Amino acid sequence: MTSVNSSQASSRFSRFSKAECVLVLITMVWGGTFLLVQHAMTVSGPMFFVGLRFAAAAIIVAVFSWRHLRQLTLFELKAGAFIGVAIMLGYGLQTVGLQSIPSSQSAFITALYVPFVPLLQWLVLGRRPGLMPSIGIMLAFTGLMLLSGPAGAAFNFSPGEIATLISAVAIAAEIILISTYAGQVDVRRVTVVQLAVTSVLAFLMVVPTQETIPDFSWLLLCSALGLGAASAAIQVAMNWAQKSVSPTRATLIYAGEPVWAGIVGRIAGERLPAIALLGAGLIVAAVIVSELKTKGKVVAPEAEGDPEGEAEH
Repeated sequence: MTSVNSSQASSRFSRFSKAECVLVLITMVWGGTFLLVQHAMTVSGPMFFVGLRFAAAAIIVAVFSWRHLRQLTLFELKAGAFIGVAIMLGYGLQTVGLQSIPSSQSAFITALYVPFVPLLQWLVLGRRPGLMPSIGIMLAFTGLMLLSGPAGAAFNFSPGEIATLISAVAIAAEIILISTYAGQVDVRRVTVVQLAVTSVLAFLMVVPTQETIPDFSWLLLCSALGLGAASAAIQVAMNWAQKSVSPTRATLIYAGEPVWAGIVGRIAGERLPAIALLGAGLIVAAVIVSELKTKGKVVAPEAEGDPEGEAEH
């Protein structure tokens, strides 16, 4: 019996290891995007850049999904539109925040979307979070206050921190929407719609935010195309990898995203004070704890197919 269990565990590990390595790789890529976006903000406004970035991503995914787009349904159009609104708010506000706070700090605040998911489900849908998500929420807010320094302890956050915090709520809403529509839509078609809607809405926001259209620059073009291609590749990789990796295990891997962002930021010269590093550690712990389940809880089969954690980054 022991040898059978051992062989089963071994085969399970070998089956999942390739997909998990892909998730680790794209998590590293995510971590690097924060600093790239921050550099792009030196030549463009946030909404115009988000529009350009997601236009590139939408075109890339559409090219590879062209034949499937002909079967686009009204329901898929609606689903993609709702998710696109959440993505635009998430990425738009995150990019606004990157104009005034370090990329590593932005990454750790953005990671709060994981404990925010059960909190948002409780506030909007009335689903009370369990023990572990509740602990995760408390750790997350403690970490946020430490990450923001003395001002955070007095709930006196900077505009950049507030924008990034709201972006984390929007990303949590995106995850809930993806979970709601999962299994009812074609992923390729909805992905194209949500990317396109994000781009259009971001471009429209240029008017009320009074952003000026930036002059042409190779930094802007290369950043938008590069990050657009990264967004498209990440989405495809996630959809493939999470066929064999459960949402919980995937989210634990995604918890490394702000860590990689912190490493990249430090290499680039960013320095967070010791108290902020402690807060960052608590946020990573909150992400991990939020996805843990207490012993004895049976996971329903459909829960394994839940796309929680499949947010665009």
